[in-house]
Amino acid sequence: MATIDSTLDDIMKLDFNSREMLLEILQKRQIEYRRNKMAKTAKKTLKEYQAGKITAETAEDVIKKLNSL
Repeated sequence: MATIDSTLDDIMKLDFNSREMLLEILQKRQIEYRRNKMAKTAKKTLKEYQAGKITAETAEDVIKKLNSL
């Protein structure tokens, strides 16, 4: 099994341009992962809202709740 250290050692063996390309690919994949995760959460929340499991609140009410934590 690869470890982070061994993976980083392997990456550092690549030329500069390849490392730059790898960095860009990883950043784009992370962005895509976050988008997908947010989309799944939004779909789940919408279904719960439509089923009456959650209700809409004003931004002011949400901020008050957050401030009381």
